[in-house]
This record gives sequence, C-alpha cells and structure tokens, in this order.
Amino acid sequence: MVGRVLSATPVGFQGQLIHVEGDLSSGLPSLQIVGLGNKAIDEAKDRVRSAIKNSLLDFPKGKIVINLAPAELPKDGTQFDVPIALAILRLGEALTSADLDNALFVGELALDGQIRPVKTTISAAETAKAQGLRTIFVPEANAPQALLIDGLEVIPVRDLKQLFLHLKGEVKIAPAQTPLESPHYTQATSIVLDNIHGQDQAKRAITIAVAGRHNILLSGSPGSGKTMLARALNGLLLPLQNEEIIEVTKLHTLGGESIDDIVTSRPFRSPHHTASAASIIGGGSKAKPGEISLAHRGTLFLDELLEYPRSILESLRQPLEDRVISVSRAQGKYQYPADFILVGTMNPCPCGYYGDSEKACSCTSMQILNYQKRLSGPLLDRIDLTVTVSRVAHEDLLGNKTSSNSQHKLHTSLIQNAIAFQHNRYKCSNKYNGSLSSQDVDVYIPLSPDTHAFLVAAAKKLDLSARSYFKIIKVARTIADIDGDPDITTSHLAEALSYRQITAA
Repeated sequence: MVGRVLSATPVGFQGQLIHVEGDLSSGLPSLQIVGLGNKAIDEAKDRVRSAIKNSLLDFPKGKIVINLAPAELPKDGTQFDVPIALAILRLGEALTSADLDNALFVGELALDGQIRPVKTTISAAETAKAQGLRTIFVPEANAPQALLIDGLEVIPVRDLKQLFLHLKGEVKIAPAQTPLESPHYTQATSIVLDNIHGQDQAKRAITIAVAGRHNILLSGSPGSGKTMLARALNGLLLPLQNEEIIEVTKLHTLGGESIDDIVTSRPFRSPHHTASAASIIGGGSKAKPGEISLAHRGTLFLDELLEYPRSILESLRQPLEDRVISVSRAQGKYQYPADFILVGTMNPCPCGYYGDSEKACSCTSMQILNYQKRLSGPLLDRIDLTVTVSRVAHEDLLGNKTSSNSQHKLHTSLIQNAIAFQHNRYKCSNKYNGSLSSQDVDVYIPLSPDTHAFLVAAAKKLDLSARSYFKIIKVARTIADIDGDPDITTSHLAEALSYRQITAA
C-alpha cells in the first residue's frame, strides 16, 4: 500500500510542493525516511512514532519507507512531521486517500502529539494557492500568517489527535478567521525629527531619501547626530502595505526571527561591523536570508561604514543595483529580495575631526586619504545622496522642544505627497524614483532643453559616470515631487548635484 500527502518546503524565497509518499511492506518493523532530508528530517522518525502512540492512534506494523519527492531537492526543517504522520496513518488504513485530498499539511510534532509552529507557513500557503489547493492545515500559532494569503481555507490545528478526528469528520475544526488583533513583531524606532536639534540640511536630505527610496551617506564628526538621523529616517517611512507585510513577514520567518508573528513595521537592521559576510549578505550552510534581505522594504543602517571589511562593502554593489541577492551553493541557487534604503554613516578621518570647526584633526594627510579610500568609487557611485553633518553649537543642544512633533509631521506630509505623485506617475504602488532603470528615466522623466543643457554641462565638469548622471535625474525628480512641481527645473538639478559631493582630503 502507498499513501500520499502534500506538503511544501521553501527553496530560497519561493515554495516547492513536496509529495510525502509512504510504502508499507512485510518485514521487521522499521521506519526509514528517504528523499535527501537533513538531520532534522531524519529525527522525525522518533517524533512521529511517539506522537502517534501518545495520541492513542495505531502505528502500523511492518517495514515503512517514507519518500519526500522530488527526491533530488535538498530538504530542511521540521514542517514534514505532520504529513509524515498522516502518511503513516494512511498506510495503517486509519485514514483514506479521500480524507487527505486537495489539502496541504505542515507542522512540527511534539512527543505528546502537540503540533508546534514552523517557519515555512507563508511559503506553504503560497505554494498551496499556486497549486490550486483549497485547504491548508497549519499549527494553531501559525494561522494568522497563513491568513495573509487570500483564497485559502486555513485550518488551525492544535494536536495530532484533533487533526485525525477532523479528517475523519467526527469533530470538525472551524476555519481560522482574521482576528481583530494579530501577534505583531516590531522594530519601530521612537526617534522623531524633533528630537534632533539643528541639522536642517540633513533633515531635508533624509526626507528626499525616504520620498524617493534613495541611498544616503552621512559624514561628520563624532556626536554630530548621524545615528539619530538614520533612526529618524526609518520612522519617516510610510506603513507597510498588505503585499509588503507578506514579503517582510515571510523573510523574517525564513530567517528564524519571528516564527509565528506578523511583521507590520518597516524593518530597521543595524548589523555590527564585525558581522560575517554570510550574516549580512545571506548564505551559510542552509542559505538563509541575510541582513540585507531582512531589511527588505525598510532600512539597512551601516554605522561607521568604513569600519566594515572591504569585501563586505563590495558585496553590496550587486543587491544595491538589482534589489535581489542570489546565493549560490553546491546544492542549488537561492534568491531573496533585498529592496532596502542603505543608510551609511562615516567619520571623515580616523580621529573623526577632519574639517571640524571647533576641534583640530590629528591625522596626517596620508592617514586621511587611506581611510577614505576604504569606500570604493563603484560603491560610492551607487549612493544617491551624500551629506556632511556638522556639529551643533552647545547653546542649541537644550532648545525647547514642543510635544506636537511638528517637524516630523511636516516632513511626513511632504513624503506622503511625493509618494502620491510617484504612484500616479508609475501607476504602481511599490515603484519609486530611486528604483527606476535608465530606460524608465527616458520614459517617465523628460527634461526641458534648458535643464538638459545644464545637467550635461555639470556632468562634464564634475566628470560624472553614467550611473551618477541618471541618479542626479532621479534625485531631482524626487525633489520636484516634494516641492509639488510637475517638471524638473535647474534648481532641482542643482540641489541634486550638491548631494554628490563628499569630504575629500
């Protein structure tokens, strides 16, 4: 006899349908799992046997072989415990094929039969929908995540015995409904622009960065407010839309950070400069998403950018351009989205006070030059805005702050208006000026003869690369959107050009 149960596993960011096949034959009692599973799947033999026994169900006698097809695909995780148990119950004729048809099952089994949450629920739900299945059975704690995918009947299951009785039609489980309050996982920052004294130019720059989804680099002396500005930038981002919530939650579950929660706030990731390349870019033995993917639809904050290893900084070039990261391993190629705003901060020199108005720099010219060379030209070319953050006068540090957060509200309003202009222009809710290709610039951002001549002259004088040329246009378009102007003027281009300069020795 052969029993078949449908399940799913993630392959990178996408899901793959898995057929859990079971065969029962005469011989010494044994349970073998094949199909290129890892150690966690192999250990499912003991979990499943104990769960079936402790759920007061019969474990069939004989030689049982479980195959996870397609067999050539490497598989990882504990989400196959429940489908393996159901396949075994089917072999023992406790269940029929009709009981298991048109449904997908995921879940980890405890030894007493309880069903624990897994990190692959959203991938499984998306796979079920893509395959035309009507029903998905998930651990009770994972039901809010599965409900993010429309068009599925989500059955929340507490334990194996409850699932068995439901499939037999004896005690039906009510389908999950969207709750008024779902469990949330949040990384929201509490810093608003009104907490930062002075820095009007830097506040203007981060407003432009948020409105058009542009990368930004803040350079200045220690204690000038660069880190606070970076955290305030993330607070200016508008709330996640429904599709973005699915993407962000899925990435955080695949990364093992929020197995049964829903991420509803914009991610703010701030990896330390000693973090490994695999933890930032993604990869490792299981090819998990890295910090750049966990920052998807949010902010990747690299504090003291030049302290990061050169190899890690250079590995950011491809995802900054393509907004996806491909991780190649011997067993396959995995792809994760990485659409984030890069916010970097740096000191202008090793001591941090080069160009400071009050404290003298103690570095030699060679030290300053070598320090700034840590940021390569190709990476700097991918940063849209560079701003020098000057120190705030001591007498201005304790200025009166109102409780109305008027600055933050004003800049948020400007950002909302600019984004509305972009949505109307591109007829898309997740396309921004910063993500346009050079072909899109030709189509959507026409320049008048005067502004075009001005830009060409400036590009020749500053020796701008082709990438920088198009970035100037995109930043200028965002500035015009913030100002409410339908066309780009030379003043918008001039302001965009001013953000291409950085402190140099």
